[in-house]
Amino acid sequence: MPFTTQFKIVMYASSILIGGTGILFTLLHRRTDKSQNKIYLTILIMLVCNCISEIVAAAATPESAVSSAAAFAVRAGHYSYFLIHSTISPLFFLYVLSVCGANLRGKRKRYIASFVPCLLMELIVALNPFTKWVYYYDRNMEYHRSWALMVIYAGAGLYMILAVFMLMFSWRALNTKRRTALIYFFSIVLLGLSIQLYNYDLRTELLSETVALLGVMISIEIEDDRIDAGMGIYNRRAFAADMNTYLISGRSIYLLCLKVTNTEIIKRATGSDNSDALSKLVAEYLRSLMPRYYIYSTNPDTFMMTLMDSDEQKAVWLAGIISERFEQPWKIGDNEIPLKVLMMAADVPQRIHTVNDALYMADSPVPKKLDKNILTGSDLDYLMRRAAVESAVTCGLTQRNFEVFYQPTYHVADRKLHGAEALIRLHDPELGNLFPDEFIPIAEQIGVIDDVDDYVLREVCEFIKSGVPAKYGMECINVNLSVLQCMQPAFADHISGIVEEYGIDKQMINFEITESIAASDYVTLSKVVRILKKQGFKFSMDDYGTGYSNMQSIFRLDFDIVKIDKSILWSAEKGQLGQIILDSSVRMIRQMKRRILVEGVETEHQLEILDKLGVDYAQGYLFSRPISKRDLIAKLESKA
Repeated sequence: MPFTTQFKIVMYASSILIGGTGILFTLLHRRTDKSQNKIYLTILIMLVCNCISEIVAAAATPESAVSSAAAFAVRAGHYSYFLIHSTISPLFFLYVLSVCGANLRGKRKRYIASFVPCLLMELIVALNPFTKWVYYYDRNMEYHRSWALMVIYAGAGLYMILAVFMLMFSWRALNTKRRTALIYFFSIVLLGLSIQLYNYDLRTELLSETVALLGVMISIEIEDDRIDAGMGIYNRRAFAADMNTYLISGRSIYLLCLKVTNTEIIKRATGSDNSDALSKLVAEYLRSLMPRYYIYSTNPDTFMMTLMDSDEQKAVWLAGIISERFEQPWKIGDNEIPLKVLMMAADVPQRIHTVNDALYMADSPVPKKLDKNILTGSDLDYLMRRAAVESAVTCGLTQRNFEVFYQPTYHVADRKLHGAEALIRLHDPELGNLFPDEFIPIAEQIGVIDDVDDYVLREVCEFIKSGVPAKYGMECINVNLSVLQCMQPAFADHISGIVEEYGIDKQMINFEITESIAASDYVTLSKVVRILKKQGFKFSMDDYGTGYSNMQSIFRLDFDIVKIDKSILWSAEKGQLGQIILDSSVRMIRQMKRRILVEGVETEHQLEILDKLGVDYAQGYLFSRPISKRDLIAKLESKA
């Protein structure tokens, strides 16, 4: 056997080894369910078949005389090679369409028409035994290329150009790994093809294609970084990447969100956190309803599902099926646990416009007081509102759209000014005036609450430094603390550092901590309170009566003032039971030797009730609503 023939066989055998490795790896990892997986596997199998065809043809080439069997083998090998290989470029174009998430809706005819050249190429090859347009043999069975072979190469080049065009069009929809893998494929294939065109005896085309496809497998087909191994579905990273692809490519989908809203019951029932076990159960159930590559786990209690080219009716129907399953208990270990679920269905891109919108849907807190467990259409307006508020908070810090308002507090006995509570407001150019109840939780979730709290404290320090509060007899200004801020290890030093920058009396600042926060971690909070009180700061328990009513909070955290929530005062006006609760609360706090401030005072009658009980301070609309610093100064000057 001539050296050239041996070289060809070695090249083809190497290609079979590489392609076979890709086929085996794909099958072992069971990555054959997606369209792109099937196309990729088909291309690999066809290349291996091509290599076998070429080995048969090369091995059958006689050294001298040509036998009829050898001639048949050569003809069959070359014929099957061209029949198969002419479809590889069109198939790879189809693979690129799949990887790029091409939206075929309304364009199906266009894409079908793009495969007309493939059919013509196959027809030319199929007729070659009669026409000799692609290749032919002389009397010695030596192979010769003909003019139509260049047509075949031109057709293959056309599909490569189309694939490159699609890649450029969807460039932003691809992550770095996919971009690199596809560019690598084109580069290696072009190199191998160029070498073979220059010297046909080198036969580098098949080897370059199998090597290039191996690179594609490593970068695209292997999805270990996208899959949650425990559940066998895609993870949060894959969800963000795929949503980006769908949005950029204009793919029309319905996004279905599943939120388990009472996962805390698992720990109470089992004695430990079995959220992983729950996630596996839910994932297994969802996989029985749809292919696993349309399911994502974004959080332990949240799953996102993509319904391709679907509509609201189908999405709501599927949400109903899932909701019905949650009406039955889930078995975790030896326990049967009833779980509650909230389903949300949103149209992409009509309602969900960006990847952040989709992540808001997955991460947003469940709205309170829901009267249904399937939300769709206008039910999801709160998601858009949340996204807008988040943007307003972020911009508010850089554009100084925040403003500190003040609500004065007064002595009950003589109605003289006592101080004021600093209340943050946000003036957004698009959303208007926003209140803390809406934007503070979002500021905590996106990690800017420290900046917001520092802004309030600095504004208060600047106001105190101006001398206005002392001039009009204010004893202190109250500043609210968020749970995230006051639980930080260096919180005390941070607060002291800010106040000392302004050189003001620390006794002028009274930090407010809500009762529920105070009950959450006595050890950390008591240490913070103790350090700051030694420096002269004051502390109040805010909203007494709305949390757990834990008296240990008052004792262990050494509050100077306890603020009784307005609901207790208003209940005292309505009936005897409310009056008893107010009387008992005041007497008990008084016995603890703490001063008392009651919120929500709106009428003279309410103020009289508090005066008879010996309450120290009052705050409410009877005296003033929260007002800007300018209006507060004007109010104080008018009464001076």
